[in-house]
Amino acid sequence: MDNRITQLFDIKYPIVQAGMVWTSGWRLASAASNSGILGIIGAGSMYPHVLQEHIIKCKQATKNPFGINIPLLYPNIEELLNIVLDHGVKIVFTSAGNPSTWTPFLKEHGVTVVHVVSSVKFALKAQQSGVDAIVAEGFEAGGHNGREETTTMSLIPMVRSALNCPLIAAGGIATGRGMLAAMTLGADGVQIGSRFVASDEASAHHNFKEKVVASKEGDTKLTLKELTPVRLLKNKFFYEIEDLYHQGVSKEVLAAHLGRARAKKGMFEGDLDEGELEIGQISGLINSIKPTAAIVEEIVLEYQSLLKEIKNGSLDL
Repeated sequence: MDNRITQLFDIKYPIVQAGMVWTSGWRLASAASNSGILGIIGAGSMYPHVLQEHIIKCKQATKNPFGINIPLLYPNIEELLNIVLDHGVKIVFTSAGNPSTWTPFLKEHGVTVVHVVSSVKFALKAQQSGVDAIVAEGFEAGGHNGREETTTMSLIPMVRSALNCPLIAAGGIATGRGMLAAMTLGADGVQIGSRFVASDEASAHHNFKEKVVASKEGDTKLTLKELTPVRLLKNKFFYEIEDLYHQGVSKEVLAAHLGRARAKKGMFEGDLDEGELEIGQISGLINSIKPTAAIVEEIVLEYQSLLKEIKNGSLDL
């Protein structure tokens, strides 16, 4: 499976474990990297000193490459980036902001930079800023999302036709079959998030993991577009937001009801009623909590098996 993504990150398989708030700490990232893919620590929910602790522990737990996902709108962005550099982490995934602001700085320090986008327009801007690769994420994905609502099936071939740099597909991918589809559409690799939420090593609360496993088709929806679009599992908090929409309230009222730390309350502390439960549509296909290594093996074996059947002309669709 040697290609531009495996070469870029020095990994065995062209798979990235997504950096997710309250879910992807050092345990998940190191387990992913030890499984032959790129593990990512999600710094979006971490204070600088917490990120430093996770980097130190991740380096102790794996000798393989791993990266950090940092939202560019984070208030302590410069402090976070300096911690990354001080500890010699050489891969940074950026999101939620203008990549031209920090990409040159990171590249000057020998860091491989990847930016997450939701449209062709932003993909082109990221490429122009000098990033080494791009993650194009369809709106099936969990958590914060693009306003365009472009699906992965449509987004990947459009971005592929517009870009020259390596392309990683994200959104609605949790299996080897999904990975093969993304690669066929033009991706060089895939980024997988929701499937790794339901892993033993994910730092998410067990209540949230069980909720993900129990979810079915239609149990997630994109909401709060007036603030920052986010895909959530439907729960008491979600339906409260729906009721506010029906009342025609302002975005200020929506923001006040959202308050602070909703994602932490739901995903990390396990409050399934009052918390934000960020997960992708593909959760309807996730039916078990497994070790990260077993998840990676399952995805890779299915991908390789299907690819072999296609080459032999024996694939039964």
